[in-house]
Amino acid sequence: MAVYKIFPQKSTTLYSYYPTLNAGLDEILELSTYESIEGTYEVSRPLIQFPQDEIDDVINNKVNGANYDAYLKLSLANASQIPLDYTIYCYPLTSIWNMGTGRLANSPITTDGASWEYKDQDGGNVWFTAGNFPAFTTGSYSGTNVGGGLWWNNSYYECTQSFSYSSDKDLELKVTRIVSDWNSTQIPSNTGFILKHGTDLEFTSASKFELKYFSSTTHTIYPPCLEIRWNDFTYNTGSQTVINSDLYVTSLGNNKQTYQQDSVQRFNIKIRPKYPPRTFSASTFSFNVSNYVFPSSSYWSLKDLDSEEIVVDYDTTYTKISCNTSGSYFDLYMNGLEPERWYQLLFKTVLNNGETVIFDDNYSFKVIR
Repeated sequence: MAVYKIFPQKSTTLYSYYPTLNAGLDEILELSTYESIEGTYEVSRPLIQFPQDEIDDVINNKVNGANYDAYLKLSLANASQIPLDYTIYCYPLTSIWNMGTGRLANSPITTDGASWEYKDQDGGNVWFTAGNFPAFTTGSYSGTNVGGGLWWNNSYYECTQSFSYSSDKDLELKVTRIVSDWNSTQIPSNTGFILKHGTDLEFTSASKFELKYFSSTTHTIYPPCLEIRWNDFTYNTGSQTVINSDLYVTSLGNNKQTYQQDSVQRFNIKIRPKYPPRTFSASTFSFNVSNYVFPSSSYWSLKDLDSEEIVVDYDTTYTKISCNTSGSYFDLYMNGLEPERWYQLLFKTVLNNGETVIFDDNYSFKVIR
């Protein structure tokens, strides 16, 4: 199976309390509802955009007609006063906007890019602020704080992720419909995503909480990404034996240990019994080490060795391990991995008797520039 990560070309946060402030260079994206020192209820909404040429290349030349899904992923940096349950909303933007060079902490404020009032303040271009919104679009504002973005309002494009008390608070929004229609130009152009709270919470006293995510300018290993996953699974064992217990040893005979950031590597998994059967003849004996393969319900995962973070988790659809007449294998795109870091591969297989076995033999490699 295949997982391809695309990194953003720009991001920023719109703050209703600071209608002309640009925060395009901030390392943090804020998604918040809060009460200002004047007692007004305010909100902040992140914008984020990914390059359409990379999206088209993946869908047209790599996915190549297979079924795929797309996920918008953001890593949580900090949170405060979060409720037990909440939902995040995501929509495709309708207008081109300028990232700008500002930061929230700048004094005086920087006003050269997108803000609550402007999509490009240098050009004097405001978000739609008066009268009826253009067909199939909407925005929202409170009182005199007009602006706050303009997005396609068709419910078909609304993407949501709900969180409970015990949920992982990182964002992983399924945005397949939006990405598919960008690729097919059903949405005229890709101008990015907007993230927001529900209209029942914004500009009200109903809820006040803060979510902060790492932005496109973060100096950490947690930048946002658009993750495209597709099914390239094939399974043909030929005359090879499918393993039926955990009494096997795996190896990666073609692991080169270092890989260029833009490379694609096919990892071939060699499998043999821990205690191979012996074959006797009149004068000699030998071990039978003919190649074995994983069952069809087998998956790979990828871990960052330094942070112990799971970069790609086991997925029963998108990280299945394939098989051909040469053995078990899978393809890994290195583009979505941070350079100059070490990663470790892990394998999970579900045996015919229902037993789940993890193979963790320290198969590591480094991505280089």
